[in-house]
Amino acid sequence: MFQKRANVVLATLLAFVVIFASTGCEKLKVSNLKANYYFSQANRYFTDQMYRRAIADYERALASNPGLTQAYRFLGESYKSLYKPGDTSADNKEKAEKALAAMNKAYEIEPNNKEVIYSLGDMYDKMRKFDEAEKMYLRILELEPGNMGNYYVVAEFYKRYVNDKPEVKAKAESMYLKRIEADPENPQGYAYMANYFESQDPTPENYDRANEYWDKRIQLDPNSAEAWLAKGVNRWSRSYRFQNLAQEERLRTALDSLKALQKANELDANYPEPYSWLSVIYQSVLAKLEPEKEARYTAEGARALERFQDLRKRAAERKKLEEELKKTK
Repeated sequence: MFQKRANVVLATLLAFVVIFASTGCEKLKVSNLKANYYFSQANRYFTDQMYRRAIADYERALASNPGLTQAYRFLGESYKSLYKPGDTSADNKEKAEKALAAMNKAYEIEPNNKEVIYSLGDMYDKMRKFDEAEKMYLRILELEPGNMGNYYVVAEFYKRYVNDKPEVKAKAESMYLKRIEADPENPQGYAYMANYFESQDPTPENYDRANEYWDKRIQLDPNSAEAWLAKGVNRWSRSYRFQNLAQEERLRTALDSLKALQKANELDANYPEPYSWLSVIYQSVLAKLEPEKEARYTAEGARALERFQDLRKRAAERKKLEEELKKTK
């Protein structure tokens, strides 16, 4: 699904690509006119996810005008879209080789083109070629050191390799921290860091480190129901998953979860998800840790679940009504 969305974005960018040479005379060359035709045709095929047809026309465009950087790039993107990570067949390996050949050619022509560099790094990443991919992603940081979004891209790249390469963990954390340092008043940077720790090995320590960043996120935006929900889910996870911990510790963490979820409800009474998690914390943890209150917790959980289902139903009805209204316009 992510690849399809990414390709739609890439296809949109194609509409803005200028493929003619800069001089007036060059524009009239038959070879450039042919390249223009095939390039435009290939773009339409790429947009429609007809990658094999796109490949044929990108190659025809390049045969007429070998200097089209974007044609090389999207030829590579087309092969990438057909490539299946993990498939060791000869045909799949050939697709990978052709994708890399086209993207490297684009990089050779425009070594400072961020989009080309990202495409090439992404292909190496899909092939699990860590060193080559890292080189490309770090190149983006060299070109745009002030762009905080780039630090997140590189951090996410490192995160994918943490389990295979433990030494990469420090690099990932460093990039998330640089993302925060680039814009310390932006709550999103702290959310990224919290999500990172929650994606690591499930240990009480990792959940606690994530919780520290959820707290920092909340300090910057205390009226965010989503942030309070995230903290509530974090505290529930710690209390529920680690049942070998002392009961007092688990209960304290569960009550922290309860308070955070209730705060999310207080900030937005029509936000469905906190009610769902309230049902979970009441019935899966609190009722077990305090059996003398089980009946009350079970009833509270049932009410929260009913509220969640009601809000989801209303949201679905609103969406249906909005779609019907659009049809009448």
